[in-house]
Amino acid sequence: MPEESFQERTEQATPKRREEARKKGQVPKSRELASVAVLLSALFTLYWGSRFFMSRMDGMLAYYLENLYSHNITLTTMRSMGLLGIAQMASIMAPLFLVITVVAVVSNFLQVGPLLTLEPLMPEFSRISPLQGVKRLFSMQALMEFIKSLFKLIVVCWIVYSTVSKGMNRIVPLLDMTPYQIASYIGIVSYEIFWKSCLAMILLSILDYMFQRYDHEKNLKMTKQEVKEEFKQTEGDPQVKSRIRSIQREMARKRMMQEVPEADVVITNPTHLAVALKYEPRQMEAPMVVAKGAGPVAKKIRKIAREHSVPVIENKPVAQGIYKLVDIGQVIPENLFKAVAEIFAYVYRLKGRKSTYSRR
Repeated sequence: MPEESFQERTEQATPKRREEARKKGQVPKSRELASVAVLLSALFTLYWGSRFFMSRMDGMLAYYLENLYSHNITLTTMRSMGLLGIAQMASIMAPLFLVITVVAVVSNFLQVGPLLTLEPLMPEFSRISPLQGVKRLFSMQALMEFIKSLFKLIVVCWIVYSTVSKGMNRIVPLLDMTPYQIASYIGIVSYEIFWKSCLAMILLSILDYMFQRYDHEKNLKMTKQEVKEEFKQTEGDPQVKSRIRSIQREMARKRMMQEVPEADVVITNPTHLAVALKYEPRQMEAPMVVAKGAGPVAKKIRKIAREHSVPVIENKPVAQGIYKLVDIGQVIPENLFKAVAEIFAYVYRLKGRKSTYSRR
């Protein structure tokens, strides 16, 4: 509705709204959290598996140096050696790639749970709209991304500068060291830079995840009118439901009126209430209420009863008691047995039948 655009979104999102957003891939997720998880997994894998990686790379390098002169340098041999080197390098780095892949999948799964949807990949013309592009450029999300990028740049530069400046006195002696010692020093410095950067990224990722949840909840908020419209769609329009209930009551009333001609007696109040009773000695323990009503319904019951020669007996206390205590399809309570037995005895005398309903 047009007026909805002027309403403030103050209502929390309904379960239906959340489910629709999830189907569209709109879930709170921090890319920073997944990134820092991947960085940490790569860092620890390289640290704990450094001996494995170095020994395998040493073996591969030794193999090529030993067999460099045993092959004729042709295009075919160079291609085969290159493919072999790629295969060996892939086998060396496979554990690292496997760990990174598993951690990336798990970190995203823990954030959003099981979710598979292609809707984010579907083309939307609003994404290429210049106006929408300008809005996104100056949105809170864009501001947050700029702050995160600036924070990462400043923090990483400061960590690199502080770490390298502390080890400046060890750079000159590297000239007299072996390549292995130089590589070891570079690895130690790189490891220190990495884990310090990861600590900063952990703090950033926690803040980013909190912001993403806040922003997601804010975007999901609904106006009062949207909540009302969704309630109508979910529960049904109150006017329609009222109409359905009215139709159901009318159908039940018609079925009830169809039972009146089969009744043995109709007890009245005398005009406001009417109760129709039926008694089958072989099937029922006591008379059963087949119809009852007040006002116009009572008048209709009396009319049908007279049209089908069903006795209409005026008994105000009995009519009121049965109307209040007994629903349609139920037998009368024990405290009314005596009064109803007298009425049935009178009816049977009118019809010339012998009463089979005893007073209990």
